[in-house]
Amino acid sequence: MTERSVFQGKKAAYYTLGCKLNFAETSTVGRLLGQVGFQTVKDGERADLCVINTCSVTEVADHKCRQAIHRMVKRHPGAFVVVTGCYAQLKSKFVASIEGVDLVLGAEQKGDILRYLEERMPLLPEGRTLEDALHESHSVATKDIRSFVPSCSCGERTRYFLKVQDGCDYYCTYCTIPFARGRSRNGSIESLVGQARQAAEEGGREIVITGVNIGDFGKTTGETFPDLLRALDEVKGIERYRISSIEPNLLTDEVLEFCASSRAFMPHFHIPLQSGSDDVLRLMRRRYETQLFADKVNRIRAMMPDAFIGVDVIVGMRGETEAYFEDACRFLEGLDVSQLHVFSYSERPGTQALKIPHVVSPEEKHARSQRLLDLSERKWRDFYQRHAGTQRNVLMERSRKRGVMHGFTDNYIRVEVQIGSDDVRRLDNRIVPVRLGEFTEDGTALRATLL
Repeated sequence: MTERSVFQGKKAAYYTLGCKLNFAETSTVGRLLGQVGFQTVKDGERADLCVINTCSVTEVADHKCRQAIHRMVKRHPGAFVVVTGCYAQLKSKFVASIEGVDLVLGAEQKGDILRYLEERMPLLPEGRTLEDALHESHSVATKDIRSFVPSCSCGERTRYFLKVQDGCDYYCTYCTIPFARGRSRNGSIESLVGQARQAAEEGGREIVITGVNIGDFGKTTGETFPDLLRALDEVKGIERYRISSIEPNLLTDEVLEFCASSRAFMPHFHIPLQSGSDDVLRLMRRRYETQLFADKVNRIRAMMPDAFIGVDVIVGMRGETEAYFEDACRFLEGLDVSQLHVFSYSERPGTQALKIPHVVSPEEKHARSQRLLDLSERKWRDFYQRHAGTQRNVLMERSRKRGVMHGFTDNYIRVEVQIGSDDVRRLDNRIVPVRLGEFTEDGTALRATLL
């Protein structure tokens, strides 16, 4: 009997807030705990362990984290509750004081979760009260973040998320990520290729490359992001890669030329712009101007005309006057992109943005957000409609909706295919050619027919 057999048959519940990187890391924790005997709870079951992976990108995210912690404590009374992630890193003492929380792990400790559970969870007394839990809760989060915790995990059965990089050295004025996740660091190409091969052996067909600032890959190993892409492209069995997000100044011609000619990298890019006003970009201390961003979009369109291009935009930043916002709208109107991901600026303690004069009211933030969301909807529908009648390859996935399967084309168009019940098993997790049609009734996908 091993030392870890104390966890055999224990039930674990997981809750994740925030980015794809957080979801990938939670999935990796779940896999690790499963190897030592934990079983994921089913609906209606009570957990022995709760792991909550938090986000702190906005004030709203902080609020959702607190709600999630209270909800999990109430839903699983007596469980050993672990809180990790960005909110846990930035507000470790506060999180440790929340009733029911037993352990707070920062960015440096979450990779060691099993060791902490072995040390602390077996000591948890039966029938403790909330007062006991408050007294016992403990934070081991530290400010010193140096290690790179690997993660390659499966979201849906067809799609894996491979963490290649963590942390950020940019220190934009509005952002707490460098404080929550530390400086830029990465795994080695050799180790990441090994994880991709393992995903292929498990039946994975698509990998999304994740990180905080993945174009900065190589800071700790002396390697380069293009070298990583080339090595991953050679992994047999993985038929698709997507780059989750990359800074425009790091989206080099070398990267674009490789993606345009590669075997498996899809014509799909997600690029954070944050503002279409050069004045606001300077207030944010971003490392580019709008002309560079426009040049990148035009370069993608020249090389990969059908590429899906998603863009992050923040509205209501301190200092964003009405004139600056109008500049941003004009720039975005003329930008040939597929979708905008719109976020309202949220003041974060300790950031340099708090020193900037001119505060945008909540009502004005909402109005500006709605205006850009409407623009995004038009661009997204136009992009989809341009491809109606064309042929694309789709990675087929099971659907909860009977008689249909869903999937995404190489250029990230969501499709719905009418299918016979006998064909689901045959087509699931396979890439097949389809012809795209019109929008579905709910407007979330294009209908498609198998070829």
